[in-house]
Amino acid sequence: MMEIKINTPTPVFSVKPVVLSAPDRGEDLQVRVSAPVIGRDLPIIIFSHGFGWSLDDYGPLVDFWAAQGFVVIQPTHLDSRTLNLPPDDPRTPLIWRFRVEDLKRILDQLDLIEASVPGLSGRLDRSRIAAAGHSFGGQTVGMLLGARVLDAHGEPGENMSDSRIKAGVLLATTGKGGADLSPFAAEHFPFMNPSFADMSTPTLVIAGDHDQSPLTTRGPDWFTDPYFLSPGSKSLLTLFGAEHSLGGISGYSVAETTDESPERVALIQQLTLAYLCSAFGIDDSSWVTACSALAKSDSPLGRIESK
Repeated sequence: MMEIKINTPTPVFSVKPVVLSAPDRGEDLQVRVSAPVIGRDLPIIIFSHGFGWSLDDYGPLVDFWAAQGFVVIQPTHLDSRTLNLPPDDPRTPLIWRFRVEDLKRILDQLDLIEASVPGLSGRLDRSRIAAAGHSFGGQTVGMLLGARVLDAHGEPGENMSDSRIKAGVLLATTGKGGADLSPFAAEHFPFMNPSFADMSTPTLVIAGDHDQSPLTTRGPDWFTDPYFLSPGSKSLLTLFGAEHSLGGISGYSVAETTDESPERVALIQQLTLAYLCSAFGIDDSSWVTACSALAKSDSPLGRIESK
């Protein structure tokens, strides 16, 4: 196992739910805030969960990031199993848009969130905000980074990017649509037709080389599209042997994890931390050092390429 230097973890506290009024959504937006108990000028990560999950999930990432000095804010999106929206709900076809709006609502309401969490006041650094997401959450975050949804004629839809997001982390995020979608995905998820041509925000894309999705007619390389088809500064971490759960990032003991690997999860923790610390100027050398350590590993769990 390669070793990357990380700081001694700081104790973390977590507050939920912080409720944000959302009259046009049909349900108020509930978020969870996790933060280190000490420190100031804390950078922020907004995390978008995969389909069906909620603010209670992804502890292996959230707890680690918070213990390393980040404030992590997790919404529960409308597709969460905790809300149990019926398939015929009029909001269902638009959930992908509601998800993006959820993240923008968090950005708009940072003052309220800060004031609602005891001990957080005056400790946020609003100039350093990242967005991260897994699976459906990756597509959601991609929209904030500049990705667009193509319509039935192949024309890019609304630009929903947000300049407040300075860096992105896309975990097991869907690739391009059209002929690359399976018939099931094309029928049920017409919004799964992204253009990455304007996704220019610096981003780390993480994909598993065994992530065989029923949503695509292609293989695991589908999940590398956000890297190869986008402009600007990007890095790609390809994890060897990883399936869609990437070793178990969505929870500590989750039945849906098909490729359980604490070592893989630890690598994702370390590399996402190194990437964000470099992107935010917290430690300019951390990403270069981490990439070098992975490349020199006797039995690497993955490989990194950058452009």
